[in-house]
Amino acid sequence: MTAGRTVARAALVAAGVVALDQLTKAIVRSEIEYPFEKHDLVLGLKLVHTHNTGVAFSMFSGGGAVVVLIALVALAALLGFFFTHLKTRLVWLPTGMLLGGAVGNLIDRIRLGWVTDFIKIPHWPAFNVADIAVTLGVIVLIFVLEKASK
Repeated sequence: MTAGRTVARAALVAAGVVALDQLTKAIVRSEIEYPFEKHDLVLGLKLVHTHNTGVAFSMFSGGGAVVVLIALVALAALLGFFFTHLKTRLVWLPTGMLLGGAVGNLIDRIRLGWVTDFIKIPHWPAFNVADIAVTLGVIVLIFVLEKASK
């Protein structure tokens, strides 16, 4: 696959993640009252409306501009990695997932000062679509790099 097609595929995945993430967060912000309303779904899964001013698991909560700066550095590192691995088979998929998730949460941080989280499972902090994309992106990236090394 050409470098252009690889970049285009990653951009398409990232755009899809950002769109789905921002849509779901907008629905939550408009339909679920912050911070007390909860909607039970199945097997302990709940929809809630929480604000996270930190990063994963609310680390660096209230970090403000520092958290945004860390996110921008991480995005730059990811792009650097991506552009040096364009020939790696399927690298566009996890890169798009990671970029989309990072950008989705970065939009919230810059626009609102926090990230809207809304999926709650027992014994785990609330999370959102962007967080799912980042987590799955890391897992898929490990598999892609493992496959490429063989």
